[in-house]
Amino acid sequence: MCYTEGQGASTANRDSLLFPCILEKGDLVKPKTAIIIGAGPAGLTAAYELLKRTDIRPVVLEKSAYMGGISRTVDYKGNRMDIGGHRFFSKSDRVMNWWFQHMPLAAETQGEVGLTYQQQTRALSLAATSGSNGTASVAVEEAQVGTESILDEKRRVMLVRPRKSRIYFLRQFFNYPIQLTSDTLKKLGLARTFRIGMSYLRSAAFPIRNVQNLEQFFINRFGRQLYGTFFKSYTEKVWGVPCDQISAEWGEQRIKGLSIRKTISHFLRQAFRKSRDVSQKDTETSLIEQFLYPKFGPGQMWEEVARKIREMGGEIITEFDVHGLEVNDGRIAAVIGSDNDGNGCTFAGDWFFSTMPIKDLVRGLRTDVPSEVREVSDNLQYRDFITVGLLLDKLKVKDEEQRAKLITDNWIYIQEPEVLAGRLQIFNNWSPHMVADPGKVWIGVEYFCYEDDDLWRKPDDEMARFAIAELAQIDILETEDVSDWTVVRVPKTYPAYFGAYERFDTVREYLDGFENLFLVGRNGMHKYNNQDHSMLTAMTAVDNIIAGRADKTNLWAVNTEMEYHEEKKG
Repeated sequence: MCYTEGQGASTANRDSLLFPCILEKGDLVKPKTAIIIGAGPAGLTAAYELLKRTDIRPVVLEKSAYMGGISRTVDYKGNRMDIGGHRFFSKSDRVMNWWFQHMPLAAETQGEVGLTYQQQTRALSLAATSGSNGTASVAVEEAQVGTESILDEKRRVMLVRPRKSRIYFLRQFFNYPIQLTSDTLKKLGLARTFRIGMSYLRSAAFPIRNVQNLEQFFINRFGRQLYGTFFKSYTEKVWGVPCDQISAEWGEQRIKGLSIRKTISHFLRQAFRKSRDVSQKDTETSLIEQFLYPKFGPGQMWEEVARKIREMGGEIITEFDVHGLEVNDGRIAAVIGSDNDGNGCTFAGDWFFSTMPIKDLVRGLRTDVPSEVREVSDNLQYRDFITVGLLLDKLKVKDEEQRAKLITDNWIYIQEPEVLAGRLQIFNNWSPHMVADPGKVWIGVEYFCYEDDDLWRKPDDEMARFAIAELAQIDILETEDVSDWTVVRVPKTYPAYFGAYERFDTVREYLDGFENLFLVGRNGMHKYNNQDHSMLTAMTAVDNIIAGRADKTNLWAVNTEMEYHEEKKG
């Protein structure tokens, strides 16, 4: 599939090595190829869509040995970890139907939840996946899914899981998003509640004009007191800088539709709602009450998609480190890299998809990059991520109404400012199949840092002891109840909305100028995308190739359009 850099092959010789020719009607024809950097949700979606809808053969280059990027599932002695927590929920019919094609709902789930959404989407012709063979491929896929479900219906299935997340503050639990219930008012106390109410009314009456940063965004939306109580500490743990140094665009992208008014409205509607339809089309994403989840974690979805890509003739090469991209006449010509043994290899292609961090992509371009573009790119920032998996006999915290049972939260936001831990996942509650021993509690303690921080550099055993001590300090667990641990580090997990980000358009416009290069996914676009947003960018890129569209503004519009941006039309 590739030639080594030491061979010094000419472009003509390289093509003959990379692209075995096929004979068609007496002519020599070179198959078209797409080189895809990264086997995360965006990269694998692009590869699958190309195989189903075009004659372009994808070659996926993945740095690690895993499928799914940060959406992979980490297996530690049969205990599975979800890196960052991945709810399979989307406002996009196209994404939801795509998931169902690969993993249908578990049979036991279908009797528990309204299936209006699945029944509707399974009947759709998927007009969004337009193309010369789009409709036919859907019919074929449906038939394939039916067969595979019969053969392996107990494993390759989606569960419908209840969503519950809370804030841990003052050693007490508060519902997230905050609900002004009697329980909340009791825990906050009369004086604090009064200050929160008056602060919100002031912000509603006199909002900050020309909002520039995230702190102003939060204050306008929730009032200064509520922002300081429930948002400030956690947000600054995640990003490592004060909220007034973070672009308001982060709030616009992640929680645009969430407000006190909508939270109250949702709470009142739920009191009278009878349907448990999984679509939840009229619900803000932060307020959904259930979501889909692969039986064995998010990585199961992407391992399944990768299997199908290989079966259909696509290639996925793991443990391959991309070093650079060759440029020829204003187009990307090839990707250069090496395997784990240091063997250099170059992959030429017709189309290129990049999900790698933009900073690394620009540094790797083998051409004269404008100085301003290089300067902005070099100063883009990222937050890195550590999860400490802890296996316990039990948690110390309990719900008052169910003192003897495990709390039912999927994750808990830790607002306590005296600890660095930012969030806590309880993997038992994502799927019971995530835990090897159902009698144990399997949790993930999440930390946000930079690669040059002391936290990142801690040896694994020291990092585990640190996490255990922090949770003991805030009364989440007892140290003696921990029986095992593991540590997982993920660099460049969160593209940052500060530093050079305010000049990001300079980089975007330059890279979009390479007609055959598509930036997709979270790091590929330096955009804090959810999993489904990343998939949609890949789908849209394939749409553009099929349509012959050079303009890429529709890729950047994903997660900013009204319909998709968690707001109900009308």
